[in-house]
Formats: sequence, C-alpha cells, structure tokens
Amino acid sequence: MTAREHLLQQFVAAAGWDAAQRGPLAGDASNRRYERLIHPQLGRAVLMDAPPQSGEDTRPFIHIAEHLRSLGFSAPAILARDTENGFLLLEDLGDTLYARIIQQQPALETALYEAATDVLAALHLHPAPAGLPAYDTALMTDLAALPFEWYLTGSDQAATPTQETAFRAAMRAVLDRYASAQDVMIQRDYHAENLLWLPKRDGLARVGLLDFQDAMAGHRAYDLVSILEDARRDVPRDLQDQMLDRYVAKTGVDEQQFRAAYSVLGAQRNLRIIGVFARLCIRDGKPHYLEFLPRVWAHLQHDLSHPALTELRKTLDCLPAPTAEILARIAEKCAQRP
Repeated sequence: MTAREHLLQQFVAAAGWDAAQRGPLAGDASNRRYERLIHPQLGRAVLMDAPPQSGEDTRPFIHIAEHLRSLGFSAPAILARDTENGFLLLEDLGDTLYARIIQQQPALETALYEAATDVLAALHLHPAPAGLPAYDTALMTDLAALPFEWYLTGSDQAATPTQETAFRAAMRAVLDRYASAQDVMIQRDYHAENLLWLPKRDGLARVGLLDFQDAMAGHRAYDLVSILEDARRDVPRDLQDQMLDRYVAKTGVDEQQFRAAYSVLGAQRNLRIIGVFARLCIRDGKPHYLEFLPRVWAHLQHDLSHPALTELRKTLDCLPAPTAEILARIAEKCAQRP
C-alpha cells in the first residue's frame, strides 16, 4: 500500500465510509482521480483524490461549490474534506451526463440545452464570488497563442516571431474591444461531459454542475460558447442560434454586442483548445485528444467568419488545418517532449 493510499483510507474511515465498496470513475485531463463509494447504509458518494504534490488544490472546488449551492444550483454537497492532503467526499449526483442522455434520448436535446442556457442566465444575475482570478484579455491572449508553441511544432511547422507578434496584437485588440468584461463567474468547462440531467429536481436544479474548480471572473459569453461550441460533440447550428437568442432574451443584453463577443471568445477558446489538446498529446502522452481537433477547427473557422474578426483571421494563415497527415505528425511526437 502506498503512503497516499494509506492517507486516503484514513480519510474515508474518519468520514464514516470505511464500510463502502470503492470503484473507479472516469477522470479528466487533470491529475485528479475519482472513485465512487457505495455504502450499505449511507448510499453513494464520490471520492476526489487531488494530490497537492501534483499541483492540485481542493479549496477552489469547495469555494465554488458552496457559492453555487448558496444560489440554488446543483453542485455536489461536500460531505467531508481534507484540504491539506487533497481529499474530498462529495454528494454523488449520478451518471446521467448530458452527452449520455442526448445519445440515448435525442428528443431531449433541445430541452437540456434550454435548461443549461437558463442556468447561465440565472447565474449571471449574480456577481462573481470574491477572490476569483480574472480571465482578462492579457491571459486570454497568451492562452490563444498556445497553438504556436504546441500545434505548429507538432505538425513540423513554425511561425516567425513577426507572425506570432501580429497574431497577439490582433487577438488582444478584439478581446479588448468586444470581450474585456470580467463581471460574472465563468466555469470554463461548461459542456455536455460536465453537466448532469437531474429530472427529479425542480427548475434550474435539474442541471447538475461538475468540474468548476478552475472558475474565474470573466465575460458572460464564455460559458455559452463552451457548451454550444463543444469540442466533444456536435451541437446543431440551428440549436446554437436558438440558445443564443434565448440567452439574449432572458438577460436583456445587447444582441449585436453579445454575438460579437461570443464569436471573439469562441475564437479565443478554440485556439486555446487546439494548443492544449496538442500539448496533452506531445507532453502528457494523451493522444486521444487529437480526435477532437477537426471539430474544434470547424468551430474556429465559423467564429473567424464574423466581421469583427477579419483582421485576426488574416494573422492565422500560418496555422494548418488538422488534416489526417497533420494529426499523424503530432501523434508521432506523443509523450516525447517534457
């Protein structure tokens, strides 16, 4: 038994769940690990193992979960915590992920996206909780430039310093003009693999929220882009437009300005994802993320078609489309760069 497993067992026992059966749950791109606990009397719970020595910290998750629950949203209740060692015992909200439910019951797709959009509209009535880091235009520009370091390198191509400088200037300019607000909490991974459908609950509580520990203060269009321009599944274009209209109607934001911000943030987010997914392959040995790049690329091209991004689009000619050949080149470098 490892020292960490010993600590974990002590935590579970102290929480009163030592009689529970433990089984693995699907993880994410982080260093966190999840297990489902099934107790003969207490029922089910989820164990989060977030090793501090791997850079994980449970405190942001606690902070955001308690904030969301205080507003009536369905974030998991925290049953026990050990922030020093990186363990949490959480309410088990089940397995009814949006992505899974839509696959099983396609007729529910519109209703699920309406509920998820309504959650954002309601959440954005409230200011971001204190202490959140800012997802500001400088940071967004740096993250949008990740393809220059990872995707281009992986595809055996490179941009000149002048090209990257021009891109950064154009990216920063459109972010400053259209998407510089930092007035709401953005969860940043608000998509069909992180939302649960809880039909036995009422209203907004029917949407179970997961993976929000990286929340920041940012622009209100960001999470709507996250769920509608999903890297992992296709959301029909007409449904995307319906949800944009729904959000505008429920919040009263200026439609023209909001749609421009949506496209700008979509471009920023999709560029970041292209860089991150290439890095997950090249640095972290996770090549399966490459399969999502053609969809992300299509999202990016749609975003860049907005008139507000004309100048930015010109600076991205050096980025090749993720053809089978390009993806194969990146895959060849899997886990080869520290």
